[in-house]
Amino acid sequence: MGSHLPPQQRPEPQLVLQLAAGALQAQNLELSGGGLGPEWQVLLRRADALAYGGRLHEALPLYQLASRHQQLRAEQLEKLVECLAQSVRIKEGLPAAGSGPPQPREWDVFRCRKCQGFLFEPVSLPCGHTFCKKCLERDRAAESRCVLCKEERGAAAGQLLRVNVILSNLLAKWFPCQVKASQLRHEGNLLYKEKKLQAALQKYNEAVSLAPNDHLLYSNRSQINSTLKACEDALHDAETACRLQPYWFKGHLRKGQALANLGKTEEALREFLFCLALDTGNKTAKSEAQKVNVEQKKGFPIQEEPNVTTSGSLRKSVQITESKKDCSEEENKLTSTPESTFLISEKCSLLKRKCCSEEMRNAEVTCKLMKKDTVDAKGNSTGQHIPFEFVDPSDLDCSLCMRLFYEPVTTPCGHTFCLKCLERCLDHNPKCPLCKEGLSECLAMRKYCKTVLMEELIARYLPEELTERRKVYEEEIAELSNLNKNVPIFVCTMAYPTVPCPLHIFEPCYRLMIRRCMETGTKQFGMCISDPVKGFADYGCILEIRNVEFFADGRSVVDSIGKRRFKVIQHSQRDGYNTADIEYIEDQKVQGQEYATLLVLHDSVYDQAYMWFNSLKQALRSRILSHFGPMPAKDPDPQANPNGPAWCWWVLAVLPLENRAQLPFLAMKSLKDRLNGIRRVLTFMSRTRSR
Repeated sequence: MGSHLPPQQRPEPQLVLQLAAGALQAQNLELSGGGLGPEWQVLLRRADALAYGGRLHEALPLYQLASRHQQLRAEQLEKLVECLAQSVRIKEGLPAAGSGPPQPREWDVFRCRKCQGFLFEPVSLPCGHTFCKKCLERDRAAESRCVLCKEERGAAAGQLLRVNVILSNLLAKWFPCQVKASQLRHEGNLLYKEKKLQAALQKYNEAVSLAPNDHLLYSNRSQINSTLKACEDALHDAETACRLQPYWFKGHLRKGQALANLGKTEEALREFLFCLALDTGNKTAKSEAQKVNVEQKKGFPIQEEPNVTTSGSLRKSVQITESKKDCSEEENKLTSTPESTFLISEKCSLLKRKCCSEEMRNAEVTCKLMKKDTVDAKGNSTGQHIPFEFVDPSDLDCSLCMRLFYEPVTTPCGHTFCLKCLERCLDHNPKCPLCKEGLSECLAMRKYCKTVLMEELIARYLPEELTERRKVYEEEIAELSNLNKNVPIFVCTMAYPTVPCPLHIFEPCYRLMIRRCMETGTKQFGMCISDPVKGFADYGCILEIRNVEFFADGRSVVDSIGKRRFKVIQHSQRDGYNTADIEYIEDQKVQGQEYATLLVLHDSVYDQAYMWFNSLKQALRSRILSHFGPMPAKDPDPQANPNGPAWCWWVLAVLPLENRAQLPFLAMKSLKDRLNGIRRVLTFMSRTRSR
């Protein structure tokens, strides 16, 4: 507060209380200075302290004493206004600021969360939230984040905002009157900015006749009427807006301004205080509350200029605040403002207002678009509001799969698809499947957020169809998760258990395959070498994905490692890539003398392989180590792993053998045969080198 001393110059609190009490008792401000500064400042600090502590009746006389000695500026009553608003909040059971955004209600589904009006030219941001196009264009310079989730809006400064085609068509079909009214509202706003007030008013009159339940129309028309000095009409519109949305800041602020223009400052003050109870940080409401007594002849006359005095009408306001309140909220401009930052309880009772006649309070604006709305014994709405004759499920079909949208995603060009459908299209071409606009930036982000409003519409109006669609999707995922039937097969190179296998993925079919492996959670697929007759070999190895690194153009590098061997039972295809029904194979264990012989053979071949590797040139060994890692240690029990010792597969991977020569080792179920085969290859390699 501007009148306060800096902390280092402030007197002790107890001394301030004593001085203030003495001054109040004697009604005398001629106190000795003692380094405390002007006495009126001491009283003002004491009054602020009492107000902050909720002792408003004690604070008010001190504000009066201070005002007699020194004219007070509007901003010097900031603390008093805040405390009055806090008192309103407590008395009315309103939650404290910052408790979260308002819960969506039935009427809220088709509303823009920025202007609070009916969606007009809806634009869906990359984060999935939808707003009016004009709201986003107006706030683009000042706001780069979504007001709901605080995510970056994603659109570049010069990029055009594209209307969500599906939503725009649905709203035009389901709510033609509201869409036309919203269009008239925007036309009226432009006329208002051009100071063509009568023309703007005519637009709003037409809009209200089309959409008599749109609170934003009444609020904005109230502002136009205020500018035209039609104060009674402005008040009537503001009251209607408040009745339609009792806890909407904008309507109550309009009402307070209309009351102030009519000279009803006490009622205006109550409205502004209620605004602050709804949104403590709103500067417009706070300023209006501090200046509301400017034209009142009795009371605290608080001026906009630096020098002002105050008196007794705040005492009345304090009394009113501590009994029953009635207030409201909104911004001082025709342009819309963000929602209040906290939830207003639906159970909070609608306050009575002096200016509303009994007829006004009991009036109810009926919505002609509601098809059915069941009412319980108490008159409360309990049914689902259907705002059109019927919903055609085909209106919400994906143009790619021709099924109901599942996880709908809207592209920057305004077209909506199922998430999986869009991803599959982008695997082949980074362009919109409908308008062919480039979506390279969308592909590079690799972050597709579902369009929230589309999901809400489907869940609300097509619950049975959505249940069936979800069931089909879950069945597809379950089928894709089966690692025995229709297992995806990557036809490329030899892969072995325990051996790393890095892959570069660029073909569309394998992009889809890898993505499905990640989505199902299995993170596994089969690897086989090609076969000129069957397409791929009868034996392969299951690979497990450890990590995937995606590039901006859709390519990826997959870090995988071999897990289990399998035999192909049936070759097949799915969505462009190979699949197979498989059975897993394991080594057959031996016992007794055979096991003792196997141990000797195992140790001998291991030593032979170790010597061969160390005999290689340093450059070659370095390349092998960087690609496959170090040679695994010798296993104490060579039969502990169903696939045999890890070092055997490591040696087979680094030996310079052709794929067709390596394949038999993968199919062997006898560790003894595999060890003998490795020994023969190593012996041959050693003889070849010695020559």
